[in-house]
Amino acid sequence: MKTRIIALVILLFIACSKEEDKILPEKRSLTESVYSSVTIQPDSLYEAYSTVAGILESNLVEEGDITRKGTALIQIINNTPKLNTQNAKLALDLARENYKGNAAVLLGIENEIRAANLKFHNDSINYFRQKNLWDQNIGSKVDFDTKKLNFELSRNNLRLLKSRYDRTKNELITILRQAENNYQSSLINTADFTIESKINGKVYALYKNPGELVTTLEPLASIGSDAIFIVELLVDEVDIVKINLAQPVLIILDAYKNEVFEGHISKILPKKDERNQTFIVEALFVKPPEKLYPGLSGEANIIIDQRDEVLTIPKEYLIEESKVKTDTGLVTVVLGLQNLDYIEIISGIDESTYIYKPER
Repeated sequence: MKTRIIALVILLFIACSKEEDKILPEKRSLTESVYSSVTIQPDSLYEAYSTVAGILESNLVEEGDITRKGTALIQIINNTPKLNTQNAKLALDLARENYKGNAAVLLGIENEIRAANLKFHNDSINYFRQKNLWDQNIGSKVDFDTKKLNFELSRNNLRLLKSRYDRTKNELITILRQAENNYQSSLINTADFTIESKINGKVYALYKNPGELVTTLEPLASIGSDAIFIVELLVDEVDIVKINLAQPVLIILDAYKNEVFEGHISKILPKKDERNQTFIVEALFVKPPEKLYPGLSGEANIIIDQRDEVLTIPKEYLIEESKVKTDTGLVTVVLGLQNLDYIEIISGIDESTYIYKPER
């Protein structure tokens, strides 16, 4: 008798359990979102590098200082470029003097051309005078040949001097232009020893102290916007296709645990990080917190879609991802929005269809 009572209790318990696992779909508001971790960064954040090597002479700003575009941040010293600039200036001055100055090389050639031109003019008069006499059978053959030779030599000498003048002028112009280019290049190199801000913003970090060695491989400072902050979100590759520009974002920061901040998607970076299989998505605050610092962390939900009065069932009642168990057996359903707990049923069952929780 006692055994029969125990068996009856067990059957009643199983029946009650099965009854509890039977539910009807319900209508509710449903929001589908994508979860993401969050890091706060200033807009236009960049690290300033030096294009030259040397010794850091002084940091001209302090961390937290507001800067304008072109503000000098860091001064580096290296005597070699300064000496190169001085040498380039001397070479430029010499090239200018040779081309344009009182002691110009061309001036001497011009004087030689004037003298050669006078001699050529005189020899040509003597030659043609003697030629006229010779044509009249007056004078000696020796005098004619001598005048002719002098005329031809003068003409050739004048031609050679003019050619030499043109060649020398072109060479001097080339040397002058090279000297100007070298000097300008050395000035640029000298200017590279002063690191300037590329944006209007704030100095967030200085990485070296005066006296330390500066190379071209190490950053010297971190500069970014002081007014606009970017919300960087890491989105899993399985969710990235759901993300679109302007989608709303709900943000919770660890520094402001009791507040939810609104934002919207502003940029989707297309390159995947192969190390963690995620994409970086950027968002902007609708109304940012009063204080923000680079590196603040938190979490966010990107709102994919939001609907009211949709037919839903608990996700745990799904079988094989798209079926539910009913009084008539397994039924395939068409699914819509979903969150962590519920999923929308578009078709397949209605509010009067009982469904059963599958055995796990």
